[in-house]
Amino acid sequence: MTGKALGGVRRAQMITTYGVGSLVAVGSQSFMVAGIDHWPDPVEGEDAFIHEPRLERDLHVSGFRLPPASESKLRGDVPVVRFPVWHSCPESGVLTEFWRWGTPTGAPVCKEHDDRELVPSRFVMVCDKGHIDEFPYYRWVHAGSPPAGRCGQLRIEASGRSAALRDIEVSCTCGKRVTMEGALGGLALKDVTDCTGRMPWLGKDVREEHCEAPPRAMQRGASGVWFSDVASAIDIPPWSQGVQKLIARHWKALGRTRNPKDLIEDMGLAAGSGYSVDDLVRAVEKRRQTEAGLEEDSALDRKVEEYEALTRKTPEQGRAQTFVCVPGPDGSLAPELAVAQVMRVERLREVRVLQSFSRLAALGPADRAKRGAALYNADSRPHWLPAIEVIGEGVFLTLDQQRLVEWEQRTAVQEQAGLIDAAYRTLFASKGGEADRAITPRLLLLHTLAHAIINEWSLDCGYPAAALRERLYASDTMAGMLIYTATSDSAGSLGGIVAQTEPDRLFSSIRRALEHAAWCSADPLCIEATASGVDSLNLAACHACALLPETSCEEYNTLLDRGLLIGTPEAPDLGFFTIV
Repeated sequence: MTGKALGGVRRAQMITTYGVGSLVAVGSQSFMVAGIDHWPDPVEGEDAFIHEPRLERDLHVSGFRLPPASESKLRGDVPVVRFPVWHSCPESGVLTEFWRWGTPTGAPVCKEHDDRELVPSRFVMVCDKGHIDEFPYYRWVHAGSPPAGRCGQLRIEASGRSAALRDIEVSCTCGKRVTMEGALGGLALKDVTDCTGRMPWLGKDVREEHCEAPPRAMQRGASGVWFSDVASAIDIPPWSQGVQKLIARHWKALGRTRNPKDLIEDMGLAAGSGYSVDDLVRAVEKRRQTEAGLEEDSALDRKVEEYEALTRKTPEQGRAQTFVCVPGPDGSLAPELAVAQVMRVERLREVRVLQSFSRLAALGPADRAKRGAALYNADSRPHWLPAIEVIGEGVFLTLDQQRLVEWEQRTAVQEQAGLIDAAYRTLFASKGGEADRAITPRLLLLHTLAHAIINEWSLDCGYPAAALRERLYASDTMAGMLIYTATSDSAGSLGGIVAQTEPDRLFSSIRRALEHAAWCSADPLCIEATASGVDSLNLAACHACALLPETSCEEYNTLLDRGLLIGTPEAPDLGFFTIV
């Protein structure tokens, strides 16, 4: 593990972009973020842990830790390991492990050429189970054969004629030479090598034996080298109240004691907090009762609780409160839009937790258990996971249940949604499992409407689309969406989203969103599509009309169809809304 400061990234990036197992470029060097069991302990007195009881229960941890962030030389920050190990000299082209140049620490340099900085290998080898290793240069040059006794020095040289892989040549002192053309193909390494099962973020020699996943070469900086798998929850009452936030910081002790009153008095928690000892005791008992009723591993239960909180009025009662939700304009002002309820979420807190990661492709519900890579060694599991808490604002909308049920019962609507549902089940079957849910017309409608509104509001509220997020609530008893912004700085609470709930803005902006969704520059191909998107999980939806930045969509830009929103030329009655 590297011991001195090398560079920095924002805390939020440690969850979404540069988390455990990812590659970080620092100047001309390349490093990999180490597992959380290698992270330094928090400094005494530092409030490094955050809490969200529902997520803690579902993820089987006792809390979440903010990634270390300090400019102090007296403490360590997030440790990294050097990866790739193979480097080349830009002058001579010599390609070998960096320590062979005699520079085990610091920036690797070639002493034979005026301390020229070495270049990390441009290529790595990964598999879809999260393993990663050096590109097998020796085997690539020798067509899959291990190096013979007379083989020795490798060189890599670019002709400079173009940036194409065919102009990058790797040679061996035995006389063999080959270009990198075709190396990044899906089956290029099939007859060259097997996956080594290496997990260098957990330790130099940590590996999974006998990995049968096919290895694939990728460029070191490719986006497919690392995908985060993030779980999140909105902080809702009672957890958003100041008294609950106070006891959460000491829950490890308070949750075990039989007599919380004595412990609270001994710890002096009530002093200067604005709460009495009895207030804190009641908060402890409330948390115990609520936790006892929570079911394990239930993201749906989390959403049910959030939905109930979002449909209730929660006025501000103190500055420490992180959830404020009050009614907005009456939906009866625009009956054609079938908006049943509007809530202004003037303040919200979201906790985002890095629970695993993947390579080659983002984790979906069909393969999360099989492909999610570990953040720590199994024999040294911490009691926490890395997370950030973000503050923001939002607007919560529900649709009229009666009109929804009538629309859902139409044969044409069920057949249209059935196309995506069949593709969804096929995806799970290809992974050897069964679909975790049915893809209903209600889910497709709410999802597509959320995308249309986000695209419209990004033009009106001062936030780019990438700063807005959706949270869908779709089931037999739920029909709502939360459109919100939540960032790790003040940009999440500027008031631009809540301002959209003004009566003269809200309904007119939704109408414009529907009007814009009614056409696409790719029509008629887009609106007539019978399968589109990743794994054919979209119908009428493309980058010109309905797709959002990946960070904004909780379904990875799948499960979308404008046809169910506004109809199609052949079936205008298919849509829930009618564009006049």
